[in-house]
Amino acid sequence: MAFSGPDGNLRTTLSEINVTPLVDVMLVLLVIFMITAPILQTGIQVNLPHTRSVQPVTAQADVIIITIDNKSNIYLSSGRQVSHVPVNVNDLPALIEQKLTQAQDRKVYVRGDGDVPYRTIAYVLGLCKKARASVSLVTELDNTP
Repeated sequence: MAFSGPDGNLRTTLSEINVTPLVDVMLVLLVIFMITAPILQTGIQVNLPHTRSVQPVTAQADVIIITIDNKSNIYLSSGRQVSHVPVNVNDLPALIEQKLTQAQDRKVYVRGDGDVPYRTIAYVLGLCKKARASVSLVTELDNTP
């Protein structure tokens, strides 16, 4: 498209978009996402045992999750609040009871690493049962045929 300027000369419009600022903004956003993505991955790394049937677990605010890692450290989380500080095993009964009084459902999910001795998981299950909780073990689906 052409138009005439104040001096009578024909001028054309600039129909090209300058993409340099767009590329700069995209690179800055890429760097921001690369930095924040590892931070957003919360939780304790646990090698869960595999089973053939699994029911999906939905993250609810009042669900209690007890995680036992491969070094037999016990972590207590409540819903979406993930704790990265190990809990003393002697304080665990009082903490479970305190969390269960705040929860509507008395559900406790136990995430035990596959390399943890069974006696540790059995002890935690016993503490949960003593607190009259509904306990479920968290596993992963076995995809082998």
